Amino acid sequence: MKTTQLPKIKSILFVCWGNICRSPAAENVMRSLLEESELEDVIECGSAGTINSHAGNPPDPRMSVAGKRRGLPMTGSAQCITERDLDHYDLIITMDDFNMESVRDLDHSGITKNKLVPFCSFCQKHSDTEVPDPYYGGDAGFEHVLDLLEDGCSQIIEIIKSQQS
Repeated sequence: MKTTQLPKIKSILFVCWGNICRSPAAENVMRSLLEESELEDVIECGSAGTINSHAGNPPDPRMSVAGKRRGLPMTGSAQCITERDLDHYDLIITMDDFNMESVRDLDHSGITKNKLVPFCSFCQKHSDTEVPDPYYGGDAGFEHVLDLLEDGCSQIIEIIKSQQS
């Protein structure tokens, strides 16, 4: 990912399908890294889903357990992405191609053209092209998702730091 293509990042929205596994985990990984980097007061971070069927629910208990093993709190409640979110956030990061298309379908004005990015484009240690949905799998799927999220979010932090200087 070329950082020159990205807008100055002040706010990030992570997007998956139901906003109970991947995107809230990404939000919590990012919040932890922002705190470690003393950027939590500089960068706004959120998550949303492209469907509304889990609205108000906390993160999936299996993701919460996996996150807590890594010292992550796994807080938040599911919400559906809105057109307002497209305008509000500087960087909108989707977990997979399906959700990328769903966000593009919601974007009637073309506002996301330069700020809609697939998550795995930030990964440095993993070659995956999508963050797989662990919902129907076992514990190893949740661990793999967290490995990807830690990889990509670390790179996003480096980009933010380079933009700050």
